[in-house]
Amino acid sequence: MSSLETDMINKSNKMIKGTVVLRQKKFNAVGDTVPPSILDTSSVALKLISASRHDGSGKGKVGKQTFLQDTKSGFNIEFEWDHRSMGKPGAFYIENFLQHEFFLVSLTLEDDLHHETINFVCNSWIYNTEKYKTERIFFSNKAYLPSETPASLVHYIQEELKTLRGDGTGERKEWERIYDYDVYNDLGDPDNKDTTMARPILGGSSTLPYPRRGRTGRKPTLKDPKTESRTQYVYIPRDELLTQLKSTHSVVNRLNLVSQNDTPQLKVLVTLQNNKSDPEFNTFKEVLSLYGEPPNHFPLPKVIEVDNSAWMTDEEFTREMIAGVNPNIISKIPEYPPKSKLDSQLYGDNTTTITKEHLEPYMDGVTIEQAIQGNRLYILDHHDAVYPYLRKLNETDAKAYATRTILFLQDDGTLKPLSIELSRPNTRGDRFGPVTKVYYPASEGVEASIWLLAKAYVVVNDANYHQLVSHWLNTHATVEPFIIATNRHLSVVHPIHKLLHPHYRNTMNINANARNVLINAKGIIESTFLMDSYSMQLSADAYKDWVFTEQGLPNDLIKRGMAVEDQASPHGIRLLIEDYPYASDGLEIWAAIKSWVEEYVSFYYKSDAAIEQDTELQAFWKEVVEVGHGDLKSATWWFKMQTRTELIEACTILIWIASALHAAVNFGQYPYGGFIMNRPTKTRRFMPEKGSFEYYELTKDYEKTYLRTITPMQETLKNMQVMAVLSMHVPDEQYLGDRIEGDLWTSDPEPVEAYKKFGKKLVEIEEKLIQRNIDESLKNRNGPVEMPYTLLHPSSEAGMTFRGIPNSISI
Repeated sequence: MSSLETDMINKSNKMIKGTVVLRQKKFNAVGDTVPPSILDTSSVALKLISASRHDGSGKGKVGKQTFLQDTKSGFNIEFEWDHRSMGKPGAFYIENFLQHEFFLVSLTLEDDLHHETINFVCNSWIYNTEKYKTERIFFSNKAYLPSETPASLVHYIQEELKTLRGDGTGERKEWERIYDYDVYNDLGDPDNKDTTMARPILGGSSTLPYPRRGRTGRKPTLKDPKTESRTQYVYIPRDELLTQLKSTHSVVNRLNLVSQNDTPQLKVLVTLQNNKSDPEFNTFKEVLSLYGEPPNHFPLPKVIEVDNSAWMTDEEFTREMIAGVNPNIISKIPEYPPKSKLDSQLYGDNTTTITKEHLEPYMDGVTIEQAIQGNRLYILDHHDAVYPYLRKLNETDAKAYATRTILFLQDDGTLKPLSIELSRPNTRGDRFGPVTKVYYPASEGVEASIWLLAKAYVVVNDANYHQLVSHWLNTHATVEPFIIATNRHLSVVHPIHKLLHPHYRNTMNINANARNVLINAKGIIESTFLMDSYSMQLSADAYKDWVFTEQGLPNDLIKRGMAVEDQASPHGIRLLIEDYPYASDGLEIWAAIKSWVEEYVSFYYKSDAAIEQDTELQAFWKEVVEVGHGDLKSATWWFKMQTRTELIEACTILIWIASALHAAVNFGQYPYGGFIMNRPTKTRRFMPEKGSFEYYELTKDYEKTYLRTITPMQETLKNMQVMAVLSMHVPDEQYLGDRIEGDLWTSDPEPVEAYKKFGKKLVEIEEKLIQRNIDESLKNRNGPVEMPYTLLHPSSEAGMTFRGIPNSISI
């Protein structure tokens, strides 16, 4: 071998070649990489950091600064790297000397000496280096438990976590990546000249407890130093905006336009009102005229695609309690009469006035005792949640009742309503208890119209509870503290960070925008839903009873009496309503998630002792309990996080909430509620009493009376627009069983293969669910509206598909 050849070999042994993938800010679509010709590559520098050789102080050795090189095919880079003295790269610094930020997708190193590829999955915005107090660092995709982390990387990992935690002071800036907590003190605007814009602070008290949200550090208002001032820009850690792509921009912009009544569909309102003597719907036909070709008309909601009157049937009314957009409220009645938990000293006796004698004539010859023993008596109970607010609400334009709906399970597996109880406060005072009236099913004459109205009062309560508790609180709000704690204490190389990260995508972003236009004072929710300015207080009341361990589907079903433990059944529980679409489909998804999590956790943790010894995991869980959900920290139901079983269950619950549960309560909003008569959000009149003008009007024109009772035209159109936006899948969505990083999210082949197996299992489940929907013996799968239950089918295309389970709460 010649000396020249020897020199070339020695030189190659001291070089590592790499490929960098990045996008500039103005390139917003997934897959749009930056053409080399438009980037000054001499302004982007990288330095490799050793994972196996330290510099004498314990820190991994840092290589020489190297700048990007542009080629026709992309960005290349060559690092001087002596393997003998520097060892194996495990991290790198990057500096951006450009004035604008860019999005760093990945770095791939080719270690020719060891015939090895080292992948760095970055997916992060990189600003000018002067914006940062510490250097931007990225780690390879190798996963480590803290006790197994190479000593050379420990310092860098700890410094990165310290950076992400911040110091809890100051107003956060756009380019920062700091994760910190705050209470919900930015929903109101006490400085506004409109004195009704102030709102109570949620979180930090036993009166109005709440999960924490991401801290922004904006200045306090003048009139209330505990309230944070509102601005159009709401900080979230910059990497939570890695999905600030064309599709996500469209969602946020659409919501902003809706809040300003400035969309083509909302402009229809002007035309409608100009052509009418009053701004109201008078006939069902007028409502149906809203649907047609976009952009000026709304898409036809799925609930009326086949039959525009089937929504009125009792069969559909009850079916939507187990296959609708809020299918996890119904519960079994364990004893009669059902009890109220309201304080009798404050609200009097709230025991139901529905007697056994009222119900049994409608129960096909079955007694109450027999029905309870045979698991055939159920209730949709919105009494206790709504009743405390009624006196104040009914002093406004709203006119509402607290409702109880008693249901009977028939021999064919369907539910039928037996009665509806409407309650409102006593004019003599709360301590005298409610004034109640019971209504029964009717199919003819004025009684049928009265019954239709009674069902509307029930659905309005259900729609409010759904939006504020089932949807916002139980998915969006409760997950955010987990996201914050994960980024503060679980490093990117930690296996549990890698497991959970896909299920956090875009959540802090969509939550911040919700605080700006949806759940804020006089925002879209307050202006279009019954609960008005008390909306978020209702969700805070519900949070008092929130139990993390009951958010998993099996425990939730058992708690509500909808299932019993049964080891002989496929999922360890047996449904008491066998044809319960949400539950039966959900159990398939739950089992698949849990199996995947169990296999993953068992790969990295070989014993329970490893859980207790994991310092990062313990810090993460401690902060979730004591800070993120700190208002409930004294609850005894929190996992102690001492065993693999606890970790598996906690991760399964969290993934379930962020994926399947959110899909079940979100993507059916417009398909069911886009037709306002099926799911009204407000009531403005009390039930007509015999002898009154309203009663006379009802006998002559029940359509007009119904429409004058429920959500008015303006709020209807705004609500429809919001539900349409929230029910859409964006083109770049990531669905359960898929990851944006492909197979590169970890370098460990066993978890990669386990995840592929999980994806294949979801495909099998989807086929199983399709077969269920065509089984004619399962009457609750389609119902009178002929609307197959597909909300828990894992896959979907973009658009409003009434199916698909995204990895995360991304909309």
